Amino acid sequence: MDTRTRGAVSALLAVGLLAGCGDDAAPTGATAGEPAPQATGEPWYDEVGPASPGGTTGGTGSPCPVPVSFPLADGWTAKAIEPPKGELAELVGEALTKRGGTTVRCEVDGRSAGGGFLRIWAADTPTIAPRAALEGFAAGGGETISGQQVRDLRAGGFDATEMTWLATSALAEEESRNWALAVQSAGQTLVFAVNEGLITERTDVLPAYRLAVHGLAAAG
Repeated sequence: MDTRTRGAVSALLAVGLLAGCGDDAAPTGATAGEPAPQATGEPWYDEVGPASPGGTTGGTGSPCPVPVSFPLADGWTAKAIEPPKGELAELVGEALTKRGGTTVRCEVDGRSAGGGFLRIWAADTPTIAPRAALEGFAAGGGETISGQQVRDLRAGGFDATEMTWLATSALAEEESRNWALAVQSAGQTLVFAVNEGLITERTDVLPAYRLAVHGLAAAG
């Protein structure tokens, strides 16, 4: 699939079709296992706190079949992602479910609560290091990326790596801020990702994302 087609798919994802290295220095003092340093404003916006919880998901048999559990923001719902079917399946199926060496496993939809989407991806190479998984994920969206920053932190019960970057769609010429966090659990590397989009701002997606990653635990 060429870059323009992947750019078009990325733009569609930003408005919910799926539901329907640069500057990579970690902030001073960031080491694995420590809480994230508080960095207000661009690019981390740590002043945006977690949302109020409204349930949990994760684990075998859940709508999000991954080896971790995490809290859901109030009004947000989780569902498994199935490959598209019908006439467009061959064209866009892999682009909608694959990205930079990962496969999407589930989506947490917050549109009914005025939010956007949180998606959870599993690395196709299960034991890939979190940072490498994030770098592949960021580069795999068919967009021009810049301003990458990385930090290590503690996410619930896990050591984790978090990345933020700017992505520009070749089709829509729209620049958006992305955030993603990767952890390893039960021999699997997972990526939790959100982004600002055409109709979502950081305050629409970061609270649910922060709640989820701050509450990560091994699935029982």
